[in-house]
Amino acid sequence: MSKRSRRSVLAALTLLGAGALVGPAPALAQAFPNRPITIIVPFAAGGPTDVINRLVAEGMSKDLGQPVVVENVTGAGGTIAAARVANARPDGYTILAHHIGHATSATLYRNLTYDVEKSFAPLGLVSDAAMTIVARPDFPANDLAGLMAEIRRQGDKLNLAHAGVGGANHLCGVLMQYAAKTNLNTVAFRGSAPVLTELMAGRIDVFCDQATNTVPFIRDNRIRSYAVTLDRRVEGLNLPTTAEAGEPSVAMSTWHGLYAPAGTPEPVVERLSAALRAALREERLRARFAELVTEVATPEQATPAAHRRHLAAEVARWRPIIQAAGVYAD
Repeated sequence: MSKRSRRSVLAALTLLGAGALVGPAPALAQAFPNRPITIIVPFAAGGPTDVINRLVAEGMSKDLGQPVVVENVTGAGGTIAAARVANARPDGYTILAHHIGHATSATLYRNLTYDVEKSFAPLGLVSDAAMTIVARPDFPANDLAGLMAEIRRQGDKLNLAHAGVGGANHLCGVLMQYAAKTNLNTVAFRGSAPVLTELMAGRIDVFCDQATNTVPFIRDNRIRSYAVTLDRRVEGLNLPTTAEAGEPSVAMSTWHGLYAPAGTPEPVVERLSAALRAALREERLRARFAELVTEVATPEQATPAAHRRHLAAEVARWRPIIQAAGVYAD
């Protein structure tokens, strides 16, 4: 028996006791959970990923009848938190909340101690958020096609900001450069807030960040805005999609999902996934997500099978883009 198989069996024994294993599979889900569950969030408290998953934790707790607590384990682009969950007991009591960075870490980090796909059991997608492509207030381009033309023409004469290698805004910038087939002068900051300050002051030329962060500045015309990176428009934001603006290759989203360690018993995975879907139906969560300019995953997306397919597709999509950029986080 493999080490992973032994861990799975031990987890089931812990949940039910050896005698219960001969019973029907639904008994396992009925016995789970009987103590608090921890969601490991790989980013700081108060950020979008933290806020989103605290709302999810609250809703899941109601459905599961046990506390679901959030623990922030930061560092190394989320890989420290992911490694902790990958090595946790596969009993459903320790799960990971992560965003698109989980998929891209498969390429960005060349010495991971876990496999992004094989070391986890996806529980379901949680949300989908647009990135916005923006520039300093006096940038000469009037639309996205014009912006990309300037990027192709000026190259590294333009400053492109990001808030850390592996973050969503860094990935969006990498994607823009890949689409333009040129490199800009990239400038790293500690967070989006200082970037937006420099952008408004005209000291940074181009930025791509979550709509959650940029919408107040876009609505007040304090920065120039060109497009949203989803394949659909964002309600309340008068911006075309990248496809509508003639640059479909710059489409991406900042999606979130939940993961248990690989080897977690299937009935436990299904119970956690059902609790996630119940949380996503909560009106308070849906209203708060709307305030964050974040879309709630559909019931179909919030399933293990759909999440697994989406993760695999994102890992495959981003690998050649990151390799072409030649920028790694390790």
